[in-house]
Amino acid sequence: MVEAQSWTTRRGSNPRLESPQDQVLDMPVTPTAEIRQQQYSNGGITSLVSPNVLTALIIASWYCSNIGVLLLNKYLLSFYGYRYPIFLTMLHMLSCATYSLVAIKWLEIVPFQQIHSRKQFFKILALSAIFCFSVVCGNTSLRYLPVSFNQAIGATTPFFTAIFAFVITCKKETAEVYLALVPVVLGIVLASNSEPLFHLFGFLMALGSTAGRALKSVVQGLLLTSEGEKLHSMNLLLYMAPMAAIILLPFTLFIEGNVAGITVEKAKGDGFMVFLLVGNATVAYLVNLTNFLVTKHTSALTLQVLGNAKAAVAAVVSVLIFRNPVNIMGITGFAVTVMGVVLYSEAKKRSKITAH
Repeated sequence: MVEAQSWTTRRGSNPRLESPQDQVLDMPVTPTAEIRQQQYSNGGITSLVSPNVLTALIIASWYCSNIGVLLLNKYLLSFYGYRYPIFLTMLHMLSCATYSLVAIKWLEIVPFQQIHSRKQFFKILALSAIFCFSVVCGNTSLRYLPVSFNQAIGATTPFFTAIFAFVITCKKETAEVYLALVPVVLGIVLASNSEPLFHLFGFLMALGSTAGRALKSVVQGLLLTSEGEKLHSMNLLLYMAPMAAIILLPFTLFIEGNVAGITVEKAKGDGFMVFLLVGNATVAYLVNLTNFLVTKHTSALTLQVLGNAKAAVAAVVSVLIFRNPVNIMGITGFAVTVMGVVLYSEAKKRSKITAH
């Protein structure tokens, strides 16, 4: 082993540092792979599993939570007979607000960030309104459409993102990026024409949800751009969720009536409904938490790739569980849409590399 060098021997050529008072500091030797592995296995929350296994578990949790909330929403709204999508969305928002507070304030998963100005507050409020619109439309569409077709429509998010980016920010993409959007739209046209359970209102709601999701991403990038206004995704959810719940409250009371009283009455005689609602609201928060964890342990690009595959996985799982009818043309249209999304992601990546 190489003998550790001292500050004096390394700086011996400098006469100003040669004095009896100079302290000798030993430079630590770089630990070997065996020592690092031993340190890893002796402590910390990751001591039970290796980093690769931990990442795989987080990705699996992300898939399970994303697909799970879709299936639970579909079961509650279509099969269980709980036909209150706005109130259900409000429960999701209250759940996200509560769990976010616990995760940030008590578990300290990320540092807490405060809102610094009234201007920043109103920007977050605007995002909350768009967020409400997207989630309510998505949940409403599940009352009328199968999850497989809902996910096919949701895969067209890049198309709406490109449109809003051009209209709002005048940002132009390369010709390659725009060409990649052609199969995205073509696929959903094929799937719509051949969907056995097509419902016009549900289709419009799903389109509204997809457009709202794209609009939120564009507006968020536009509003919270300065360093003083940027918020971590977990902190942004902490503020957006209660704002969204407050926005949804008058709508659920006006449109869905005494839904809280009806829910309480049903819960008294049906404990399974309480389990479904609590579980559904909890999984809705886990979607956001695992989304952050996947990005932390991998990258935003990996999350994008996983998202491309998620729609297909959710569609297959929903068909297996709910047995909704599918045909070859619908499957082909869905496949064309997903292929277009992959081509769009690759074209965007190449355009960014070229720009730099």
